[in-house]
Amino acid sequence: MGEQRRPALARRSSDLLSLGSFVVLGLPDGMLGTAWPSMRATFGAPVGALGLILLLATAGSVLVTAFVGPLIRRLGVPALLAVAGSLAAVGYTGFAVAPGLWLVLGVSVFLGVSAGMMDGGLNTAVALTGRHRLLNLLHGAYGVGTAIGPLVVTVAILSGSWRPAYLVQISLDLLLAVLWLRHRKRDRAHSAATAEHGTVASDPHPAAQWSRRRYGGVVVAGMIVFFVYTGLEVGAGQWEASFCRGHLGLSPGATGLAASGYWGALTAVRIGLALPSRPVPSQAVVRWGSAIAVLAAAAIWWQPDTAVAVAGFVVLGGALAGVFPALIALTPVRLGESRAHNVISWQVGAAAAGGAGVSALIGLLIGATSLAVLAPAITVLALILLAAEYLLNRLAPVTRRARAGRRPNAPKHPG
Repeated sequence: MGEQRRPALARRSSDLLSLGSFVVLGLPDGMLGTAWPSMRATFGAPVGALGLILLLATAGSVLVTAFVGPLIRRLGVPALLAVAGSLAAVGYTGFAVAPGLWLVLGVSVFLGVSAGMMDGGLNTAVALTGRHRLLNLLHGAYGVGTAIGPLVVTVAILSGSWRPAYLVQISLDLLLAVLWLRHRKRDRAHSAATAEHGTVASDPHPAAQWSRRRYGGVVVAGMIVFFVYTGLEVGAGQWEASFCRGHLGLSPGATGLAASGYWGALTAVRIGLALPSRPVPSQAVVRWGSAIAVLAAAAIWWQPDTAVAVAGFVVLGGALAGVFPALIALTPVRLGESRAHNVISWQVGAAAAGGAGVSALIGLLIGATSLAVLAPAITVLALILLAAEYLLNRLAPVTRRARAGRRPNAPKHPG
């Protein structure tokens, strides 16, 4: 009986640690935008310098996600995530003690590498299990972190400084690294299971019959969708605090609550999508989420009063909530298990590039004009996302035959 229970306990432990990892991953993404008005005042930096931080971080993130597949096969997910936690602790130590913006910019690459390892590693491992509910919970956990982040920073600022918020982050990253190392020692079978999955030679999926040109077109189109989606999600989330304080005129406390509303909606909807015993079809989640995002962004641009603008951000967060995990879940359905093993990590790399690059571009636009440009910028991004998703579905439609081509080859849990 005890021997039979061990695999279930190991999977449950791995699932909980994976969810905790995404909470910690989301925490600083929710913190930075809220902390930035105070940070830039400390350093005497221009408002658009936030974009430079994000732009530098993406270099490390994109580089490492290009190699996540081979790193998983060589190191295993637990070891990869222990390294990610350690690098994050180094990076946020720089944030906490920085005497000037130069050190924050200097350590941002460590944070990008860390986020790329954690995001790419866990998304790949979980998506290939076919457990869509866990995938939604995973991204819901990220949303929990992003929703808590503004509150942590707001409490720190009201106490006198934004810096203690990053001391909390350092402690959590170090704890995460230790827990993943302990998990690795208890689960040596993970490396063998991952390696076995990586040796799948045949794939009955219809995509196996595609020409190289069509396959390349689908991969590129998918990466564009991920780039634009994450640019919209992160750009809106990172610049909302500055928009609320500098354009809408909200107080620091009200701004923190408004930012938490955006990330909170993102979290609540992701968790809600994981609750039904029969999941909402991923393709419907992507299509309806993209359409509602256009309407929410347009309401922020319209902005008849402050309440409508703040509510628009909340609706935008809820609309975007299910899109990323649904896109991840659709990748093995479109391409088959064996090809998706590498493509998912490339998509996560494109998402990292979009999150940082688009946010940086928005920062440059704000610096050249004003904070008011955020509203039309996110409206255009939402329209591009809707069009890009339509194009991807034309190139690689999700048919019944494609769903039947999937096989549960992957290990049952990421640990």
